[in-house]
Amino acid sequence: MGNTQITFIGAGNMAASLIGGLCKQGVNAEHIRASDPGVAQLEALQNAYAIKTFTDNSLAVKDADIIVLAVKPQIMRQVCEQLAPHLTEQQLLISIAAGITSLSLSRWLGANKIIRCMPNTPALIQQGVSGLYATEHVTAQQREQAELLLSAVGLVVWLDTEELIDAVTAVSGSGPAYFFLLIEAITQAGVKLGLPEDIAAQLAKYTAQGAASMACQSALDATQLRLQVTSPNGTTEAAIDAFQQGGFNQLVDTAVRSAASRSQELAQQLSS
Repeated sequence: MGNTQITFIGAGNMAASLIGGLCKQGVNAEHIRASDPGVAQLEALQNAYAIKTFTDNSLAVKDADIIVLAVKPQIMRQVCEQLAPHLTEQQLLISIAAGITSLSLSRWLGANKIIRCMPNTPALIQQGVSGLYATEHVTAQQREQAELLLSAVGLVVWLDTEELIDAVTAVSGSGPAYFFLLIEAITQAGVKLGLPEDIAAQLAKYTAQGAASMACQSALDATQLRLQVTSPNGTTEAAIDAFQQGGFNQLVDTAVRSAASRSQELAQQLSS
């Protein structure tokens, strides 16, 4: 990212993951700053990546090209209003806080170059996916910079409308938990069939990992891949039939819609 100066407001797990990803990509530590009231978190980042750290947000954002707002949604307004007097018109602000609309951020910050980002927890191991929405005031160069920054922890997809952030939250933001639940259930089923729990867990986890890798690497979609491994009258077909007869697809649809609806509710509460 050249000489782009990046400041992280908040030094929690997601910020640390992004910082680690940037450093692995070869971004010079001199171009990365982090600010947080937690001294222990700052020391850990400093020791790991040799970046410059601050406990004063106003000092941390001085001369920054990109400011990543990585604080909890509940304190976002307070942090933004304290930052507002210290910002310039040209700075790009990226929020990774769930539920806070760009309109609220703009009002609290007194700024309009804003990108909202919905990452997910696999970003902590550089295998995440992030949905990004940019306001009309963000330049093409700034969009490119944001994409480079977030791609340090995984895949980046752009959204045409901000309302789609709720859908991203429901599909990928909350999505890892859905797969963890399925791994739990398959593990428990394996135990009931007589497998030792540790072996059942390994089989479930590594099967999920292998299937996900195949889905990501194959030119075929998930439906075609499923059909390829589902022989007529075979064991897989018996399991798939049981899933479908139990209303599996409808249950997943209801669950994802419930997450999207809750995302909308939280956005209304947090952005008021």
